[in-house]
Amino acid sequence: MGNSTFSEHINKGYACSGDHIILGGGILNGEAIPDTQIRIPLKTFNRHGLIAGATGTGKTKTIQVLSEQLSQQGIPVLMMDIKGDFSGIAAKGEEKTFITERHAKINIPYEIKSFPVELMTLSEQNGVRLRATVSEFGPVLFSRILDLNDTQGGVVAVIFKYCDDNKIPLLDLRDFKKVLQYTTDEGKDEFEAAYGRISTASVGSILRKIIELEQQGADLFFGELSFDIADLMRIDENGNGYVNIIRLTDIQDKPKLFSTFMLSLLAEVYQQMPEIGDSGRPELVIFIDEAHLIFDQASKTLLDQIETIVKLIRSKGIGIYFITQNPTDIPSGVLAQLGLKIQHALRAFTANDRKAIKMTAENYPLSDFYKTKDVITQLGIGEAFVTALNEKGIPTPLVACMMRAPMSRMDILSDAEISAINSNSKLVKKYNQAIDNESAYEILSQKIEKANQEAEKQEEIKAETKRQKEEPSTAEVIGKSVTKVVTSASFIRGVFGILSKIFKK
Repeated sequence: MGNSTFSEHINKGYACSGDHIILGGGILNGEAIPDTQIRIPLKTFNRHGLIAGATGTGKTKTIQVLSEQLSQQGIPVLMMDIKGDFSGIAAKGEEKTFITERHAKINIPYEIKSFPVELMTLSEQNGVRLRATVSEFGPVLFSRILDLNDTQGGVVAVIFKYCDDNKIPLLDLRDFKKVLQYTTDEGKDEFEAAYGRISTASVGSILRKIIELEQQGADLFFGELSFDIADLMRIDENGNGYVNIIRLTDIQDKPKLFSTFMLSLLAEVYQQMPEIGDSGRPELVIFIDEAHLIFDQASKTLLDQIETIVKLIRSKGIGIYFITQNPTDIPSGVLAQLGLKIQHALRAFTANDRKAIKMTAENYPLSDFYKTKDVITQLGIGEAFVTALNEKGIPTPLVACMMRAPMSRMDILSDAEISAINSNSKLVKKYNQAIDNESAYEILSQKIEKANQEAEKQEEIKAETKRQKEEPSTAEVIGKSVTKVVTSASFIRGVFGILSKIFKK
């Protein structure tokens, strides 16, 4: 089939009448075909997606291009940046020969531009501190994050109920541990009377799970000021959506914290955002880099929760895009929900690699123009297979795409540039103050201290009462003394001596 047939086929498949972004131009037989542009309608961006490919094939630049195009359309972006190589989007790019040559091939004008950025963090790195309270998780989600069984989950539910009934805030993990220990120590009788007996074995198991979470840094995440997801939806004075970058370079070895945060964020976005159905554009697009970190150590219940939220959240206008090396890193239940797939090159170094490539090729539509499993190993840097959903929700033809280049810097920011962004950020000023409101830890500590003081007071009263019973009163002492004197021999002799003298007179 000739180039004109290919061009007609692709342009028809990727035609858009509404708002859209342009990814790049079509490739056939290793050559870019002029005027064959790959358009993705904004209307389907809430149908989620996958960006996959081997290391060094251009995945990060693809995310950069997508984020830039969305920002220009006034759509905010949230990027979970594991490798720390995405911050350059805040600075203008540099026009270089290889970039202008690439854009000439795909007939797309090139310009340089920077985009509004907020730098965020889950740890003590510089940036907007992201936090959530234990109460906001609720007993079900909190139990799933800890991977608890039904019995242990029941204990968690009782603790949340106790705190609700007694208006005791659960803000951080220290609060939860305090209540947990209170159930089998000082508050044992109180809990048994109101909620039934709590097993010390279950309490011990839950406590160990919390300590495991703390060891991955979750004690920094749980607490106040809780992040308001409305602050992810900001637009700058030029009408560009903010690109919110969560810098996660220091939690690559902490998948539990990563999955905890991600699930918390998705649940909060789902609860807070209004239902909008299939609107003409997304409200927010979330990119999750190194997505395998979420799924590698996630329990079945946690995977089920993620799959459920991914299914439901698109009706809120939220698009979620997973970035990983191989599509097989994503559970099949989640993979089936992804409308846009951008597949960069895979490398076949081993028999297992070849099997993975064959499985990957089978996840894409059949094509009259490509032998997918062969071409997927031959794609160059910045080239990718693409299939999406058109405006009617129908899958588009599979096409090899020469991706357009980012308009912003294709490198990271310097420390000075990062400091400048943070110093000018309204969100840093809002969220980086340490807040320690009275919560379960303080309330129960005061309650226990008051109970101990009351117990000491009662003990003192008992001791005083006992002492008073053992010691004779003043009247008793005087009475006994008088009786002793009256009945003594000397007293009697003295009395009789006085009486005899009286009678002699």
